Amino acid sequence: MALKLTVLGCGTSSGVPRIGNDWGDCDPNDPKNRRSRVSIVVESASTRILVDTSPDLRNQFLDNDIDHIDAVIWTHDHADHCHGIDDLRSVFQQSRKPIPGYARPFALNSLQLRFAYAFKGHKYYPSICEGISLESDIEIGDILVRHVDQPHGGITSAGLRFEHRGKSIVYATDFGEVTPEMRTLYRDCDLFVVDALRDEPHPTHAHLDMTLALIDDVQPKLSLLTHMDKSMDYAHLVSILPEHVRPAYDGYVKET
Repeated sequence: MALKLTVLGCGTSSGVPRIGNDWGDCDPNDPKNRRSRVSIVVESASTRILVDTSPDLRNQFLDNDIDHIDAVIWTHDHADHCHGIDDLRSVFQQSRKPIPGYARPFALNSLQLRFAYAFKGHKYYPSICEGISLESDIEIGDILVRHVDQPHGGITSAGLRFEHRGKSIVYATDFGEVTPEMRTLYRDCDLFVVDALRDEPHPTHAHLDMTLALIDDVQPKLSLLTHMDKSMDYAHLVSILPEHVRPAYDGYVKET
């Protein structure tokens, strides 16, 4: 295995269905329409990296039989990407070593303020994460991680490219504009997991036409749509998308 992707969650901030059993345009009888909040795992044979700690992290780990990680990277500090941080306590208890946690400087500072106990510990509770500022290319185990800042409303999120033994996975969620730097980093990857919130334009997220235009530009071998809301029915998307573009679903696994 070169690189393996597991999609833990591919829904928007409220998930699908929304509270109130609101499925929108999604068929409730299709299990691929049930979407938890966004998170992925990227791994080689010896290294496992979690991206984002969604509020659904406990169930995501249980559903995918995950009990350890080597590091976590936060794309940014919005609630749907970080509020499951406390579930890392169970992972910490496997090794009794703080988990390396990477984020861009502004996001890391926010996380350390909001979840101080996770990084600093408190009385009888040890720290479960070691906060590390993501400022340049890094190697986590045998996986190279490169990043770029993505405009996301009033903040930026980190777009990520993972490389190992000539294979590459790009994770680009939560962006509302595309920069030249993003295009450069994302070009010619093997697997492109990319934001596609809905059909209609949105001020801080990519909509479907915007995402498809980016895919045409950067030419990945295979693209997966993520961060989808209740308007994005799985079967409908499969029927209209080109073969090299698929909607993700929770529990999707792909090896490059």
